[in-house]
Order: sequence, then C-alpha cells, then structure tokens
Amino acid sequence: MLMTHSERTPYISSKAKPLTGSPVIPGDKSISHRALMFGGLAIGKTTITGLLEGEDVLCTAEAMRQMGATITRFDDGTWECHGVGIGGLKEPEAALEMGNSGTSTRLLMGLVGGHNITATFIGDASLTKRPMNRVIIPLEQMGVTFQAREGGRLPVTSTGPKTLMPIEYRLPVASAQVKSAILLAGLSAMGKTTVIEEKPTRDHTENMLRHFGIEVEVKDLEDGGQAISVTGQKDLKGATIIVPSDPSSAAFPTVAALINQGSEIMLENTLMNDRRSGIYDTLIEMGADITYSNERNDGGEPVCDMYIKASQTLKGITVPAERVPSMIDEFPILSIAAACAKGTTIMTGLEELRVKESDRLLMMYNGLKACGVDCEMGEDSLTIHGDGSAPLGLNKNVTPIETALDHRIAMSFLVLGTVSKNPITIDDAAPIRTSFPDFIDLMNTLGTDLKPA
Repeated sequence: MLMTHSERTPYISSKAKPLTGSPVIPGDKSISHRALMFGGLAIGKTTITGLLEGEDVLCTAEAMRQMGATITRFDDGTWECHGVGIGGLKEPEAALEMGNSGTSTRLLMGLVGGHNITATFIGDASLTKRPMNRVIIPLEQMGVTFQAREGGRLPVTSTGPKTLMPIEYRLPVASAQVKSAILLAGLSAMGKTTVIEEKPTRDHTENMLRHFGIEVEVKDLEDGGQAISVTGQKDLKGATIIVPSDPSSAAFPTVAALINQGSEIMLENTLMNDRRSGIYDTLIEMGADITYSNERNDGGEPVCDMYIKASQTLKGITVPAERVPSMIDEFPILSIAAACAKGTTIMTGLEELRVKESDRLLMMYNGLKACGVDCEMGEDSLTIHGDGSAPLGLNKNVTPIETALDHRIAMSFLVLGTVSKNPITIDDAAPIRTSFPDFIDLMNTLGTDLKPA
C-alpha cells in the first residue's frame, strides 16, 4: 500500500514515568518472513506460532498465497502452511505487493527466480527507491532475467529459466538478504550453489533450512570468511516453528528503560542469535544493566529472557566496526542511547544505513541535531557527544522530526521524547505498523506518554 501525505499520523512523545512490566514483544521479523516462505514451499504441514503480524510479514503471506501456497491464520493466532514443493510455485496473476519490505522483496526474488515463471514486484514509495541490483546481478548469473527501473529499482519483473544454473558467488558487500536470495534460488538448481561471505551475516536462512530438513554445508575459509552451500532439487519437509521475540523490536523498550530512571522491565523469549545481539553487547559495554536468564535453544535459534534496569549513566564508547553486521538495524536506537550517555560514541562502517528504508544515517543526524544533540556525520560514520543529561528535544513551533516512512526512525525519536527536556513530535507514526503494530499501546502500558499530535 502506498503511503500518501493525507494518511500521515503525527505523534508526540513526552516525559515518561519509570517503565515497569513484562511486555510481549512481537515475533522476530526475519524469522517470520522465512517461516512463511519455507512453509509455503515445503511438502506437508507447517505450523507457526508467535508470527509477527506486521504489514511487511503479511505481504509475504499474501505473495506466497498468490503463488499457490495455502496459508491460514486461526483465531488463536496460530498460522498453518501447506506448501507446493520445490518447483511448484505457480505464476501469480497480479503483481506481488511488497509494501515496505526489502526482506520480502529480495528473498522472494531468489525463491521465485528458481521457478520457470514470471512475477512482478511492487512496493511503497520508500521501497521503490531501494536498489535491488545486488540481488539481480547474482540471480542473472543463474539464468534469471529481469526488467527493472534504473539501478534495479522497483517495479521489477523477473522470469526464471527452465533450468537454473548453480553458481559460486562471493558477496561484494556483507548482506544476509543477498546471501539468502541466492541460497533460496539454489534450492531449485541442479547441483551445488555456494555463497562466500567475508564477514558473517545473519544465519537465520541456514538455521531454518536445516529445521526444514535441508542440508546446509558451511566451510571456514583461510581468509576468515565462510562458504555456505546448498544442493538443489531436494524438498523441504513441513515443520513446527515457534517464532521468538524480535531483538530489533525489543531494543526500543530496552533503551527506553535504560534511560528512564527507576525503570525495570522483563522481556521474555527474546531471540539472542550472536549475529543479531550486537546491540545488547554494545549497550552492556556502555554500562547498561541487562541480565540474561533461562537461556535455551528453540527451533535452531538461541533464546533467552532479559531483565533490564535503568542505568545511572551510560558511557560513550567506540563501537567495533566488525560488530556492525550483527546490529545493522539497531543503530537508530543505539544513537538515542548515545545521545543520553556521558562521553563520545563513535560508530563507523555504516554505509549500509544509506540504503535502508530511508538514508538512516542522514535521518538520525538531522533528527538528533534538531533535538539539540552534539553530533557529526561522515560518509559511513556517526559520532555523538553526550554529556550524561537528557537532550533538549524540540522547541515549540519547530517542524516535527521527519521519519521518511521509516519505522525505526519513528520509534527511535519517540523513545528519545520519553526523557528529553521538551516533547518530541514525529511527522508520521503509521510506518511503525510494518514491524511493531502494537508499539504505541505497549510503550504506554509500560509508562510512556505517546499520543497523536
């Protein structure tokens, strides 16, 4: 669905009470997307509980239905998939609406590319600006043909070949989405498809493929990288998936609790994959009071409960560049923690933030400056100088913070408004529905004051 100006819903965030409670954080978005895709491709029944029912994930569900998968939601929130098997996707009669979801688009381009069908991908104003060439280039090497706007931008039409060629492909940029797209296409290829990554990226695709009965080969390379391979033409088997809470979504109430004195919250069943936990490692290095308990493994993924207490003074640090892939989506909310910390926080290697739902590097810099935060931006860096006190926030009659249809920008500045000296207004809270539909209600239940402006 395209977001029009008239549909915008400005919100204002004012000082919060101490946050308390044990909120239920939505299911992990990355795992939710994959559960629907793999369930829609697998032979037999797949049962999913805890699925994130945000707009992005619902786009994935509808796309798989358009291509022949039977996907049903029951009243108790359980989802059930009956898949079509490798090579069984049918050509969709209408364009596949991807909304705001880059994950859906890139992974489905791989999945669809392995089938001898034609499909067109469309999206909202934000997604239409995002480049897809990084997926198109390797898929073309496998035999898929594409028609796209300049830079590989949506709308994109793909046509899969009668026989897909397996390839070995070295990722030029660390990207779990590109890796996953190639591996998913490789499920249909005759032979072994290999992706080489120099830096480790999210491994949810590998973990879930194993859970669905597919052998995934991982070899460590002498240069420190990894080669990940799948052999095609083997069917996935239906499975049971319990989707853990999304650590990216959990980061917002976590930071809100850390910076609001007197706060204590518990977040249960949180995904703690070491390729997704960089934000928590970083916050703990900054002095955050975060305790893990009940650590366990569920469906191939590590899960734990987290207890978060307000921290007297977070301290600025230099975030290790090698940690960036494990927290790429969390830099907006980390920037809020850094703005409230004492000392300088230096973040580098952030070029990937330029091509997210918005130019997140620029959006965070502009928003922080508008709120009185001392910061500097480079081509791939953001440096924030905190003095240990709450930032000013927005003066009266100042233009609201621009969110550029980006859910993480919107949520981040609403969190900052819970401690800033002046309230903070954002221009649009509607995009939050893509990943965290109950964010406003959940945060207000904990003790925040978020309301329509």
